[in-house]
Amino acid sequence: MEIYRQITANNIELKEYPFLKELAMEAYLLENEDVLKLDKDNFSDVTVLDAEIALKAGRKTSKRDGRIDILAQYGIDYLSIVELKINEINDLTLLQLEDYLKERKQIIERHPNFWEDKEQEPKWIGVLVGTSISPELQRKLQDGYQTEDGIAIAGLVIRRFRSSKNEIYVVTDTFFKYNYLNRDFSKFQFRHKEYNKARLVNAVIKEYVENKPKITYADLKKQFPDYLQGSLGVFDTLENAQEIYDRTGHKRHYLKPEELIKLSDSTIATSTQWGIRNIGKFINRAKKLGKEFKIENK
Repeated sequence: MEIYRQITANNIELKEYPFLKELAMEAYLLENEDVLKLDKDNFSDVTVLDAEIALKAGRKTSKRDGRIDILAQYGIDYLSIVELKINEINDLTLLQLEDYLKERKQIIERHPNFWEDKEQEPKWIGVLVGTSISPELQRKLQDGYQTEDGIAIAGLVIRRFRSSKNEIYVVTDTFFKYNYLNRDFSKFQFRHKEYNKARLVNAVIKEYVENKPKITYADLKKQFPDYLQGSLGVFDTLENAQEIYDRTGHKRHYLKPEELIKLSDSTIATSTQWGIRNIGKFINRAKKLGKEFKIENK
């Protein structure tokens, strides 16, 4: 089945602007990693870690070495192998990605800096990216396809357009159904609104500060100590958070004006790095602050 798609943007005429080579698509995604988001809540915090990673004996069917197009991280719990195709993604593309995922431990062994938590292994997902998708693969992914090892697979179809003023527009279709385990802490309700993990932290800290407008940075650290999150801390000064982003190119904190929180002596940015392993600590701490910080797992 073909999907008819019409795009209008204030009567601006848009023309197809396809990627001519996979390397061009790869370069675009490296510079625009947010395109790899899989949803608005649970897989929205994505960071590209590296590209073109050699994988020994990665192609099982042809008994050849392979090369991972992109290695990405979603939140703090998931690593992802991203396989790119300039044309259609289909069952053959899926088979190639599954071959790579079978050798996933090799990535951590050769590149330990990609996963610093030595006590717990990462969870994995696979992502297929192309400019179209076969009907067979689309059905599989919409039904929640998983590999033999229980690794969920997502599909992204990317189409690029250009206006007469050389403005670039990108349209993505995502095919992904993730089957969460019980108490996976994927969504929460606070003040009658739903949040994902990182957004919940931002909302709770904002609420706490609004109730204590004279609170200082040091006092807020006492209430929400760094260990609740881990190495980054629950929040940092805007200056430090911006320096981390400028230095690494990866967003570790919420930096938009509406996401920042002003204290009596500084402005802070809350961490985006929240997952199953640390969000429970934060919620338990928030609940001790008073009945008004009631948080429910949805």
